[in-house]
Amino acid sequence: MKLSKKKLFKIHSWIGTKLSILFFIVCFSGTMATLSHEMDWLFISEIRAKPQEEFASRNTIISNLKKQYPNAQISYWMRAEEPYLCDIIYTKENGKQTYVFANPYTGKIQGNANLTFQRFFRDLHYFLFMPFYQFGYLVVLSFAFLLLISFLTALFFYKKWWRKLFKLETKKGPLVFFRSLHRLVGLWSIPFSILFSATGIWYFVERTNIADVRTAVNPTSPKLEYNNANNDSINLTYTIDYDRIVQIAQKTIPYFNAEGINIPNTKNEPVYVRGNSDVPLVRQRANRVYINPYNYKVVKLQNAKNISNIMWINDIADPLHFGYWGGLTTKIIWFFIGLGISSLILTGIWITLKRKALQRKKKHAPILGKWKFINWGIYILIMISMYVQLVYRYHTSFKGILIISCGSLLLLLLTYYIFVHRLKKAVNIK
Repeated sequence: MKLSKKKLFKIHSWIGTKLSILFFIVCFSGTMATLSHEMDWLFISEIRAKPQEEFASRNTIISNLKKQYPNAQISYWMRAEEPYLCDIIYTKENGKQTYVFANPYTGKIQGNANLTFQRFFRDLHYFLFMPFYQFGYLVVLSFAFLLLISFLTALFFYKKWWRKLFKLETKKGPLVFFRSLHRLVGLWSIPFSILFSATGIWYFVERTNIADVRTAVNPTSPKLEYNNANNDSINLTYTIDYDRIVQIAQKTIPYFNAEGINIPNTKNEPVYVRGNSDVPLVRQRANRVYINPYNYKVVKLQNAKNISNIMWINDIADPLHFGYWGGLTTKIIWFFIGLGISSLILTGIWITLKRKALQRKKKHAPILGKWKFINWGIYILIMISMYVQLVYRYHTSFKGILIISCGSLLLLLLTYYIFVHRLKKAVNIK
């Protein structure tokens, strides 16, 4: 069946309008996630570090941690790729997880938080704080297909779009201006829309394990074989020689910088070290060193230079999707591109709703129709799920919940002002 320009336009309009709130949340949260580490630096003073020539001993850091958290159990120790940020040590005590900030240059424990901006926006973008993670992941990843369909339909129904790459109408009224702006931003964001769609679709394939991709790209952790090894929980937090672990890992892979350390919580699990090497683009998980915490022998190794093609694709998806492959410069570029794509949703909503409002004016029909209730229902569901996660999973402080609530309320009021109040005024509906 051949699709006419009119049908293609309807498909494009339907995606951007009927699913507008959810589409915007997915795109905007991903945009904010690109600079979420920098937001942590800006708003959390305890996470800031002044770069120096040498790092402090990791054993010194762990000794300082023990003084303040003697009963804590570490699950993960993350050394940020940004030199202006502290290490983040994931600790758990009495079932409560806390992010502890350790200065990698002085070894000082500078503070802690139950939730960071990075974690908040990543979780919102990954699974919308849905209680059933797999469902939330699939909802978000489905928008990779919708984004692809959206810009492909636009290219087909826009005539000779390449001639409009530098054209912005500013003197023919708001509606013409927003149409022109929508088209201009959309055209310039095509390469990135393709990139975000392709990586998002890859995530979908990996998450759903189509063609056993998930199995192929996620190697299993080795098990330690000891007569006394079993699944009883242990706490190796203050018994491991972290300096020795890092030295062994960095000798195993050339040009390797150990930046992430997973600490086992059962007796037959090794310490898992990840980090960057001289292989470009890939994320830290492309390099894996598994070390026995009892005799400090390497039990398994994965060098990014030797991984399969499918694993290489999987390990470049994250840096390309979030733009951190080139440091702060590419993150800033990705951030503004993300804002541009998010603005496409907003301008698209305005254009479509104003056009429909003018059509419905004579009939005195509601501007947004039944989809208004569907969109707000989705928003309310996400908000409820978010607060449940904040309280019961992250044990977020009252101050943190208040800041998030104020931001959500501000966004809500702005949305009402633009798409209800201003829209009614624009079409003279009383």
